[in-house]
Amino acid sequence: MGWTLLRRTALALGIATSLIGLSPLVGETNALAQGQPRTLRAVMHADLRSIDPHWTTATITGIHGLLVYDTLFGVDGDGVPRPQMVGDYSVSPDRLLWTFTLREGLEFHDGSPVTTADVIASLRRWSRRDGPGGRLFSFVTDLSAVDARTFTMRLSEPYGLVLDTLGKSGTSVPVIMRKQEADTDPNTQITEVIGSGPFKFLRDQWQPGARAIYERNPTYRPRSEAPSGLAGGKVAKVDRVELVWIPDGQTAVQALIAGEIDYLEQPSIDFLRQLQRARNVQLMRLGSIPTHHGLIRLNHLHAPMDNMKFRQGMQYLIDQKDFLEGVIGNAEYYDVCPSMFICGAGVQSIAGGDRIKNASVERARATFREAGYTGQPITVLHATDHHTINPSTQVLIQKMREAGLTLDVQAMDWGAVVTRRARREPPAQGGWHIFVTTTSGTSTANPAFHLSVGAACEREWFGWPCDAQVEQLRREFAFATPDQRQSIADRLHARAMEVVTYLPFGQWTQPMAFRSDRVSGVVPIAGIAVFWNIERR
Repeated sequence: MGWTLLRRTALALGIATSLIGLSPLVGETNALAQGQPRTLRAVMHADLRSIDPHWTTATITGIHGLLVYDTLFGVDGDGVPRPQMVGDYSVSPDRLLWTFTLREGLEFHDGSPVTTADVIASLRRWSRRDGPGGRLFSFVTDLSAVDARTFTMRLSEPYGLVLDTLGKSGTSVPVIMRKQEADTDPNTQITEVIGSGPFKFLRDQWQPGARAIYERNPTYRPRSEAPSGLAGGKVAKVDRVELVWIPDGQTAVQALIAGEIDYLEQPSIDFLRQLQRARNVQLMRLGSIPTHHGLIRLNHLHAPMDNMKFRQGMQYLIDQKDFLEGVIGNAEYYDVCPSMFICGAGVQSIAGGDRIKNASVERARATFREAGYTGQPITVLHATDHHTINPSTQVLIQKMREAGLTLDVQAMDWGAVVTRRARREPPAQGGWHIFVTTTSGTSTANPAFHLSVGAACEREWFGWPCDAQVEQLRREFAFATPDQRQSIADRLHARAMEVVTYLPFGQWTQPMAFRSDRVSGVVPIAGIAVFWNIERR
C-alpha cells in the first residue's frame, strides 16, 4: 500500500498539503540506524488553529499546550491532584494562606529560569478566561512572590478546590507561560510559544490545515514518579512529534493500517472493526469513564435564544439516541444519559431532565409558539470537518427544521467555529445563535469545574448564560463536604436544566488506535491525549 497510496488518496481529497515534507517510512529503519530523529506521527481529531491554551477551550489546543508547557499540579489517574512544577506546598490551619515552592531546575525553552513572576502572571491571565480558574480567583485576595521560587496565595474563604483547580485536566489547562507572553491581554491570542514542558513547538514549521511539529526538550527535568494521568514523570522518549491533519476518517485509518502514521487519536467508530482485524494495530480505551460528552451551546445574548421558554423548547429536540446513532452508530460505545454531569463518575443527576427524556418535535413546536417565535432566522455554526461535530450538527439542523424553525446555516471548518464563537455581536453582524461541540468526560464529572453548566453572565464561556441561582449552587458545591454534594448537585442540575445553560446530547467512549509494532507506553487519559512516555521503536 505504502506512502504513495496515502499521498494519492490525499491528493484526491484535496489535503496533500498535510503530507508535504513527511518522509516515507521506507528506509526509516536505516535513518534511525544512522542517528536520525525518532519521529512519532499522530493524526488528531482536529487541526491546530490556535496556539494559545489560555485563550481557547479547544481540546486540540489543550493537547498542544501540554506538549509545550508545564503545570503547577497534575491530576493523576485516580483524579487526585499531585505536585508537578511545584516541589513543596503548605496551607495554614485556617486554610486561607497557601504557600508554594517551585522545583529546582525549571527553565523555559529559551534557557531562562521559570520564576514566580511567570507563575503569577500566567495564573492571573488564565483565571480571566477559565471558569473554574475565575471561581478560584474570586476568593483570592492576594497572590504574591516571596522570592524567585516561592509564592503565596491568600484566600478570603477556605475554598475547598484549590489544588483540583490548579491541576485541572479539562481545557483550558492552567499552563505556565513566560511573563512576557502571560502579560498579553487574555482576550488577545499570544503569538510566541516558549514553554518549559517536555517538547518545543517548531512554530516556523507549523502549517495550519496540515501539521504541527514538536521536538524533544533536552533540558527538561521530569519528576521521578511514574507517569499517571497528568501527573508524574513526563519523559519525552521520542525526538519529534508530528501532529498531522487528515480530515477524511477513512484515509486516516488506511494510513495507520499501512504504517504511514503511528497513532490515530479518534478513529471513526465505523472503522473500529476493521482496525481490530488489522495486523499490528491496537485499540485502547482511555480511562474508566466515558471519554466524550456531547453538548449544544446556545447564545443567551440574542433573540430568540435569550428567551428561557424558547430554550426549553430546544430541549424537546434532543432525542439523544438519534444524535448518538448519528455520531457513533454503535450502542456498544454510547450511553443515553439526560444529564449535564457525566453518568458513571462522581455525582450524577438527571433532575430537571424531563424535557430531554420526553423529546418530541411536536412538543418543541408548541413550546416555540408559546415563546412567541415568529420565524426569525437562527444562525447555526456548522463545523463540516469534525468527525463527531459534523454529524451531530446535521441531526440538530434536521430536528430544528422539522420543528418549523427558520435556519441560517453557516458551514465552516472547526477552526473557524472556534474563532467565531467568541463574538458577542448579533448574528446578523457576524455573531451566532447555536453551535455543537464536545468535551471530555472528566471535564463534566465535577459540577464546580464543568465549564458549560456555569451561568456567570459576561464572565461565562461562549453563550454567556446568566443566572445567580446557578452560580450560588456552584459555590455551595465547592465548599460542601462529601456527604452534602449529591443534594447540591441535584438542585444545581435542576436549575441549570431550567435555565438551559446548554443541551446535552449524550456520552460515548472513543478508543484510540496505534501501531503496536512500533509504539508503546501510551498514558491512558480520558479526553485529552499526551505524548510523554511514548516510545517509538
